Amino acid sequence: MHRRMCCLLIVGLLSLASRVSAQSVLVEAESFEDHGGWKLDTQFIETMGSPYLLAHGLGRPVKDATTTVTFPETGTYHVYVRTMDWVARWKAPGQPGRFQLMIDGKPLAATLGTEGAEWFWHDGGVVEITNKETKLALHDLTGFEGRCDAILFTQDDQPPPNTSTILASWRKKLLGLGDEPTEKTGYDLVVVGGGYSGMGAALSAARMGCKVALIQNRPVLGGNGSSEVRVWSMGLIRRGKYPRIGEIVEEFCDHATKSPGKYEEFGDADKEAIVRAEKNIDLFLNHHAYKVESDGVAISAVHAFDTRTSEHKRFVGRLYADCTGHGTIGYLAQAKWDMTPKGRMGMSNMWAWDEGEQNVSFPETPWA
Repeated sequence: MHRRMCCLLIVGLLSLASRVSAQSVLVEAESFEDHGGWKLDTQFIETMGSPYLLAHGLGRPVKDATTTVTFPETGTYHVYVRTMDWVARWKAPGQPGRFQLMIDGKPLAATLGTEGAEWFWHDGGVVEITNKETKLALHDLTGFEGRCDAILFTQDDQPPPNTSTILASWRKKLLGLGDEPTEKTGYDLVVVGGGYSGMGAALSAARMGCKVALIQNRPVLGGNGSSEVRVWSMGLIRRGKYPRIGEIVEEFCDHATKSPGKYEEFGDADKEAIVRAEKNIDLFLNHHAYKVESDGVAISAVHAFDTRTSEHKRFVGRLYADCTGHGTIGYLAQAKWDMTPKGRMGMSNMWAWDEGEQNVSFPETPWA
């Protein structure tokens, strides 16, 4: 009996050693060197755990996202891709989010984005890596919202955990990230959200001598008033007893002639230049705030991570402003909140069309 238990223990230890020593390479889609026509989507981080790349081509396949990956050694690897069939939850046909993973120009046998009503690790099969420096590409097949969170190459025989925890420990380990965040301290005001309210708060505070951190989870400032969404400002300012209220917005607001306006009418570069001109503002674009340190009365720190590199930062200030537009920071800080059944703003579906010189086809959308 004793010898049998010793044998079992040795086998178990060898199995564990095999698991630990198995080579694995995690590639976050958002870390690709060139996103091509794919868009970095950050709006569902709280529900699925990570930013991801989205093939938003309005029915026309987008340009490949590409990167080069360094493998610790050549050899046989199992490939897993975290993705989903985004219409499967409605049992709709068509699998509109189909795409391929290209490895040194050769596609995986499996077409991705064809399974899963929820995010999961699609088994891409086994590949032979013959070069330590290997080129990867996400090749869109439809232009209809294919999505990719991450790619795992592993010599282990087990898929990675399918958790939706932000900066899960296993991800940080495979990405080589430390357990402790980078400290960002010395701020009078930490502003989370780089839309019009966040920009106004940051600029106003900075000009009154405050040291400000402005955290924005998109690559541009302006929020709905940026080129990414293109909602024209059209606000009522300089009115009533307070004729100067809102005038700071005039420094960076758009002058679109209609809604939705044109890309160039929203001046993303101008907005960024105005903020960067303020020596008292540290601007953190592509940073998503997801955690708050609070005693239920006051906030002591806000945690954010870089949506391209996953680097974790901890921001400390005397005051904090939730300018996210959805109240996430206040909610995480246990602030009181209320949602009314009436009086909400509506939803905007922005479509623009022009008269063409010839007929054009519209793609088949059986899932719509």
